[in-house]
Order: sequence, then structure tokens, then C-alpha cells
Amino acid sequence: MAQGDPAILQLPAHSTGLGQPVAARGYGKPSEYEKNLQRRESPGLTRVSQSSVAFAPLQGLFGIITPNGLHFERHHQGWWDIDPRQHRLMLHGLVREAKVYTMDDLMRLPSVSRIHFIECGANSGMEWANVAVPTVQYSHGMLSCCEFTGVRLATLLEHCGADVKKGRYILAEGADGSGLTRTIGMERALDDVIVAWAMNGECLRPENGYPLRLVVPGVQGVSWVKWLRRLEVGDQPWDTREEALHYIDLMPDGLHRQYSSVQECKSVITTPSGGQVLLNKGQYNVTGLAWSGRGRIRRVDVSVDGGRNWKTARLETPVLPKALTRFNMAWNWDGRPAILQSRAIDDTGYVQPKIAQLRAVRGTRSIYHNNAIQSWLVAASGEVSNVQVE
Repeated sequence: MAQGDPAILQLPAHSTGLGQPVAARGYGKPSEYEKNLQRRESPGLTRVSQSSVAFAPLQGLFGIITPNGLHFERHHQGWWDIDPRQHRLMLHGLVREAKVYTMDDLMRLPSVSRIHFIECGANSGMEWANVAVPTVQYSHGMLSCCEFTGVRLATLLEHCGADVKKGRYILAEGADGSGLTRTIGMERALDDVIVAWAMNGECLRPENGYPLRLVVPGVQGVSWVKWLRRLEVGDQPWDTREEALHYIDLMPDGLHRQYSSVQECKSVITTPSGGQVLLNKGQYNVTGLAWSGRGRIRRVDVSVDGGRNWKTARLETPVLPKALTRFNMAWNWDGRPAILQSRAIDDTGYVQPKIAQLRAVRGTRSIYHNNAIQSWLVAASGEVSNVQVE
């Protein structure tokens, strides 16, 4: 507490003078005092930045919505700012009538707005074998949550007369140089998939797929094809490069598990977390995020002793399906070392596993789909670091 602090009694210039005019800022920007909160690339993660990652600063975010300028980036061959007047979306294959849509065509159709999380399949992938990164930004920062606006894919399929009996799969293709393509099951496509042009109330940012992207709730981010240009209805999976060689699970017996694309129930404490420092003893708010690709979060438990004892945290509303859920729990730190963990449970009854439980099934050579419980060590000095507790 700032007892005796004279700042409240001495009026600063901003309390006695004229401020900036409304036109000075144009498109709004954060305060200059928040300029250190930004996406950050992990040096050396990929050979070139065009195929790298910019991690979202989860430790400095509040609520569940990720600001557009802080949404994580993951590209396969760099991003483009595409002229929406020239962009086209083709829908063809097992349909009654193949169609090519302009952006104007799409935006004349009935639209929906939904809040969903997007998580890269490789999020937390560096933690499979051992502790690899120091902060939650790098361990879990390939994660964001936004309100997406667009037309339901089911509407477009109906518009083209898709054969939903023979056409069991859809191939989505992006317009970037990597020609990224992903297979999506017809049942999912008819459920909650959106062809989106807006994010958090404004048009998509170029690095997030402007002017058009796919939103596939609950499924790993690579299926959320950016700069969407083509949708093909077919009768079998395509087994494209990113489905046969990448985003698959290497099992202990040497076999690959394919199409395990749903992001399982997961959570992480964002504060206190690695790289932060508790300045003194006393009460702190333990806060974090929980999510599940199969539905809503039902409960989050928090431990301060490495998983020996658990206490149920408070879930903040709204608690939405396939969206981030914010949790909070008051904690009185007594100055002794502590290990903070969170454990999420979704409405299917799935319980977030320990890293040892995952390794017992998956081994240690995986890259993708690590949803293990994350541990943060609080030292007696107050310094917080990344540790693993089996």
C-alpha cells in the first residue's frame, strides 16, 4: 500500500492543463507506458522469420479477448496484405453448382459473430522433453481468443448444393506462397465452422488472414486456413503435406498418429508466472486461462504445493464453448518456496493430465498437442521460474 505517498496530494500537469485533441491519435494506440507489451518472436525457432511465430504476451492480458495487435502469429511462408477487391473464394467438388465468391458476395450473406480460442498445435511443444523456455509468453503464447464475424460454412455449402452424403470431407486452401491446405470433416463443417472476414469488431489484420480466413472452433490453428481462396468437397481425406508430415503425433513405437486435431482441455496460470517477481509477502491474485476444444470449461483447480493439494478457482463469466475462460484465486504467500499449478476439467469430464501421464502414452519425442499441467516455481526470493513436476 502506498501509505504516505505524496503523489495523491501534488497535482501533476495532466490535472491542471489542456490535453491532446481528439484528432491527434487517428487509429487508437496503446499508452506509451504499455509499449513493452508486445508479440515476440523466439530467435532461432525457424530458419527464416517468414515461417516463424510471434507469441502473444499472455502474462499481460486481462479477461479472455486478445487485442488484434497482440494476437499470436504463425506463418508458413510469410503474410500478405491482399486487396479485397481482387480476392476470390471458390467452392467446388461434390456440389450441385460450383461458385466463385467476391468479398462483396460473401458479406451480403447472413453473418454470425462467435467468440472462440485459436491455439497452434505446437503450443507448449518445446516443453515435451524438459523445461525449454522461461515465460508463459513462450510456453503458451501460441494462443489467442477473439470474436470472429463471417458466414457459416454450412450456409455456403447449402448455397452450392453440396452433397453432404458422398462429400464427407472438405479441403481448405490458402492463398499464401505455402499453398497451405487442410482437410476438415463434413460433420464439423456443418456444425460451427465460419468463413470469417472480421475479428474483434474490425476487419481481419493482414497477419491474421485478411481479407478472409477459416475459423474451425476447437481444432488446432493450422486448420484455420488464412487468406482462404478455395474449398473443395470430396469423399476422402486429402493427406496433404501438413497432414502427412506435420501436425501429427510421433508415438513411442515409432508410428505417427494422424488427424488428432482437436485441442484437448488445458489451462495455464498467467500471473504469477515465469519471469515475474513477487516483491513481498502477502496476498496475490492467482489468475490464468482455461480452454477446451470439446466444449466448455466446468472447473479449474489451483495448487500452490506442486499438486499435493488443490483448491477450486473462481471462473469468470462468460464461460463459452471452445473459448478461453478466465479463472482467479486469492493466495496469501508466506514467503516460502511454492509451486503453482492449474488443472482444468471440461464439460465432457476430461481432466487435464500431468506431464508424466502424457509421456506414458506419447513418449518424449512429440512436438504437437501438449496439454500437460504447467508448473511455476516461486522461490523464497519471489522470483518465478518454469519447472516440471512429474
